[in-house]
Amino acid sequence: MAPPRKRRTGHSKKAQFSAFTGYLVAGIGALIGAGLLALSAWKPEAMASLRAEATDVVEPAGRAGAEVRSDSQGLIQAIAGYFDAGNKNARLQREVEEAHVHLAEAKAIEAENQRLKALLGLREEEVKPVAYARLIGSSSASTRRFAYLSAGRDSGVKPGMPVRSPMGLVGRVLEAGDSSARVMLLTDTASMVPVRRSTDNVIAFAEGRADGSLRLRLINLGINPLKKGDVFVTSGAGGIFRPGIAVAVVEKVTNDGAVGLPLANPAATIHVAVDPVWVPQAAAVIAQPAPGGPQ
Repeated sequence: MAPPRKRRTGHSKKAQFSAFTGYLVAGIGALIGAGLLALSAWKPEAMASLRAEATDVVEPAGRAGAEVRSDSQGLIQAIAGYFDAGNKNARLQREVEEAHVHLAEAKAIEAENQRLKALLGLREEEVKPVAYARLIGSSSASTRRFAYLSAGRDSGVKPGMPVRSPMGLVGRVLEAGDSSARVMLLTDTASMVPVRRSTDNVIAFAEGRADGSLRLRLINLGINPLKKGDVFVTSGAGGIFRPGIAVAVVEKVTNDGAVGLPLANPAATIHVAVDPVWVPQAAAVIAQPAPGGPQ
């Protein structure tokens, strides 16, 4: 016969003893708890040591939980910061590119202002220019060097007049129209300018070589006193160019003089001044271009 499904504790002394022990322990625990509660209410300071010990016991678990929370928050912040940094970097990149553009524009404006100030400085000199203009083009021929001026007879420009920039002599007017003129540059093969060394009276002629340089040919042959870096200016001989206009700097010394570079580079020149002929009488005897010269 099968045993009954439910058995009462009264049928087992061991089960009864276990139940009694459980009730007894629970009762004792309740009494201890009530006593501790009454003690904490009566003398709170008496429980301070117990609370401190309890805190010490649970401190490792609390620290571990705090570290987990801190790490999780740091991870979230790192992910958010990564995406935010990407957006900031893109924005900063755009701002840097815009700043580069604005800087280039500012430098261009500064350079233009410097050229205009230099041009204004020409007005303060003793010789009053006939006209101020721009170089608007140049010839394409390889053996001749010409430029075109945005001023002509309407502005008082006439053949033979010197053309200079703030850096020095550019050339002289060859032909003049009503509103434009053609300028023969210093480097043209038909150009010849009387010059002297700026530090003394070493006299020479600056002749164009059609390759962007000048041949400085000394008048007095003998020991060549020139050295690299010497600056030559107009001497005033011939009456066309007034004395003291910068012309060239010595680049290479030769047997009879030197090879120089013009100080006023037409390719980098925009604003120029047209001066009157230094000695008015010289304008009537300006030599015409040699055969084979500009037509």
